[in-house]
Amino acid sequence: MADSTEIREASLGEIALVFLKLGTIAFGGPAAHLAMMEEEFVRRRQWITQAEFLDRLATANLIPGPSSTEVAIFVGQLKRGWRGLIVAGGCFIIPAVVIVSVIAWAYVRFGSLPKAEGVLSAIKPAVVAIVIQALGKLGRTGVRTPLLAVIAVLAAALNLVGVSPVLVLVFAGLVSAAAWAMKNRLLGAGVVGFQKVVGLPKVFAGAMAVTAMGAAFPVGLVRLFLSFLKVGSVVFGSGYVLLAFLQTEFVERLHWLTDKQLIDAVAVGQFTPGPLFTTATFIGYVVAGWAGAAVATAGIFLPGFVLVAVSGPLIPRLRRSAVAAAALDGVVAGSLALMAVVAWQLGKASIVDRTTLVVFGASLIALLRFRVNSAWVVAAAAVLGWVMR
Repeated sequence: MADSTEIREASLGEIALVFLKLGTIAFGGPAAHLAMMEEEFVRRRQWITQAEFLDRLATANLIPGPSSTEVAIFVGQLKRGWRGLIVAGGCFIIPAVVIVSVIAWAYVRFGSLPKAEGVLSAIKPAVVAIVIQALGKLGRTGVRTPLLAVIAVLAAALNLVGVSPVLVLVFAGLVSAAAWAMKNRLLGAGVVGFQKVVGLPKVFAGAMAVTAMGAAFPVGLVRLFLSFLKVGSVVFGSGYVLLAFLQTEFVERLHWLTDKQLIDAVAVGQFTPGPLFTTATFIGYVVAGWAGAAVATAGIFLPGFVLVAVSGPLIPRLRRSAVAAAALDGVVAGSLALMAVVAWQLGKASIVDRTTLVVFGASLIALLRFRVNSAWVVAAAAVLGWVMR
């Protein structure tokens, strides 16, 4: 177990290099990003314990913004304070921003997206294998009691029938806290303790109200920044939730994009590595060139940096409170359940023929039997997809 080994220190240079690497090869969305981070920071480099990783995963799922990027920012904060926070988050985002900016330039110049279906069709089954491997490792720490196992199953079921991920996590935390409180005859204290956990998103409520005033500004870089600041402050959940916000803001309200441009922007976010929120970079370039790409990127990611900076110091305090720790355990179990649902959905969508099944099986064997680094698994799958398609 990683928790019993000596935790290693990390310099800012090491943090920068590792996150630049992850930002370059992290295909497949948040579940895949988190699986790669767990392998890199818990098992290979031993920068953090599995319990620390899971606590930050749970907290990232309870606040708005891109959860995997926020976990990256949490790791940097844990290792090197506010400097590590900026370096880790920035280096995880930068590779995708550069790639998306170049694609946006080509899109504006030539009017179409590059063809990447072959590479993606091979990468996605490999990503499913990576997520399954991470779930096996994290589950032993995050779902360590029968109660937490039941909570995880219920959370997965609720998510599958369409309940919002945030509500699923609140439910998981409440059930875990209530069970602890009933066991210790302290139900009232349990509710108060859990409110401290689920109240983290409220820290940013004032800023969200300020960003909503962006409607009063004229069209331009300031308006573009405020629009994406607002989106980054309130979006929970999957890329489909982000799509709904972008549709309302940029197609229906501001009329800056067509429906086709918006779909193309989201597609770029999906087939490039790193966070899906770099969709904002693409939209910013289409609307206002290179300056627009920079402003939009800063706007959508800034709330995540602020929320992590505010909530990070609270996590150890919550762990020292027995009832808050019980609630956080429930949220961890619920987060792993959501991750499992994503793996199932991604598997159904990506393992569709004999070739993709072979890629999935070979990737799983390489990861579980031979302990191959996930970066090499993704690279091999990409090469295979390029050659075959």
